Amino acid sequence: MMVNCHAHFWTTKAFLPTMLEINHGHIVTVASSLGLFSTAGVEDYCASKFGAVGFHESLSHELKAAEKDGIKTTLVCPYLVDTGMFRGCRIRKEIEPFLPPLKPDYCVQQAMRAILTDQPMICTPRLMYIVTFMKSILPFEAVVCMYRFLGADKCMYPFIAQRKQATNNNEAKNGI
Repeated sequence: MMVNCHAHFWTTKAFLPTMLEINHGHIVTVASSLGLFSTAGVEDYCASKFGAVGFHESLSHELKAAEKDGIKTTLVCPYLVDTGMFRGCRIRKEIEPFLPPLKPDYCVQQAMRAILTDQPMICTPRLMYIVTFMKSILPFEAVVCMYRFLGADKCMYPFIAQRKQATNNNEAKNGI
């Protein structure tokens, strides 16, 4: 929560007053596709990213209501980025070739393009827009079926199992 959500509060608190005075600036919120929809096993991570998205949306509305059109906002929501953080995360094997983990450089390029063109939101890959849209119009049970089809319902389980095994190995090495 401190890094994924609260850091946005503190950074905005530091820079927004001057931006408001001069009606100029750009606030970028780096969230995640897991801030738009969730999955099992990483509730804390999803909550922190949902918090960042909610903060961003509320701040964007506040700036519009205050007619501060010189202050731009961009919400960045990438899918799984290949940084090793969620190593082991797996969707359905038949779907994986169409949704591989994203390269960090690609995510940065997409985010920079969005910022430089004042795009309010960027989801990478674009398929994430469809998932978000489907979640907003379908009943919950239909979303569950979609997650199951994609293998997204339990995609974090292999990651969690690896983490648990690594923790057990460290405890055994340290005699705990």
